[in-house]
Amino acid sequence: MASCFVTCIMRITNKVIACFFLLLLLTSGYAVAYPNGDLDNGRDHPLISRYDGSTIIRYDEKGFDEYLLPLGEFRNGRVSKTQLLQGKVTRIRYEAPKDASTLQIYLSYEMALTRAGFEILFSGKNEELGKDLDWPSFLFNRDLVSATRLMAIGQDQRCLVGKLPNSMYDIYVSIFISKVSHNSSLIQLDFIEVKPMEPGMVKVNLAYLAESIVEAGHVAIYSIYFDINKADIKPESEEAIEGIAEFLRKNEEINLYVIGHTDNTGTLDFNMELSQRRAEAVVDALVSEYNIDKMRLQPVGIGPLSPISTNRTDEGRSKNRRVELVER
Repeated sequence: MASCFVTCIMRITNKVIACFFLLLLLTSGYAVAYPNGDLDNGRDHPLISRYDGSTIIRYDEKGFDEYLLPLGEFRNGRVSKTQLLQGKVTRIRYEAPKDASTLQIYLSYEMALTRAGFEILFSGKNEELGKDLDWPSFLFNRDLVSATRLMAIGQDQRCLVGKLPNSMYDIYVSIFISKVSHNSSLIQLDFIEVKPMEPGMVKVNLAYLAESIVEAGHVAIYSIYFDINKADIKPESEEAIEGIAEFLRKNEEINLYVIGHTDNTGTLDFNMELSQRRAEAVVDALVSEYNIDKMRLQPVGIGPLSPISTNRTDEGRSKNRRVELVER
């Protein structure tokens, strides 16, 4: 009898503890209400204003970051199509006016995007976006605390993704709307301004290059950029090329294979030829611009034949596109 009593008490205690941690999860990082208006540092994006009557409850801005853009339905445990973007990322979360339906909010943003010249890339609703925390967890890279408050009741959720072509850089927007209670909806509005990182912010770490090449025999360089399907080196690659040249000057005993890698988009013959031309372009830049002895460098293109990640996703393909330095 005493044993049964203790077991019941333990079960009740465990439920109380579980409820307590769920409450912490739901409220962590958020104020319960904003009676005086927006979050202190919150502001609308200059391109698209808020849904009328909404309040900013979360705001985050990064000058340069990655963002995995959703472009397809949630299937088999993942978003079926994505695109990895890099640039300025602004994330704003609004609490919509009470009794505003997700459809009302969705149609208002769809009209605003269309008028502003955005191309609609993807739209989805309810089961197309998965269940419970599927879509919010994707948006926040499985950060459960950041995603939990966006979980929709009754699968009442909608998504809209658009792109605004620009002469300087493209701008993408991802909008997720969820009914989180019978009288309240939340809007997650993410803007991604795709542009290269400012030059000079990150240099190739010479110590890392030396350590990787000496200890591992190779190192992958991701900060050498090319135009799509071309071997022309972009200006923002200058820091990386200069760093490799400095490494070679300080380590005169080391000779390198400069290896070009691609993803598997396109034919094998095209990618093999493209990767060879890109490797040769890096060697030519080191020789002509930094006076590195050409005999120390041998360009090799192996196309998609040595991936380090899956080619089934945009994120994986971006990891496979690289220039690798291998000690000869």
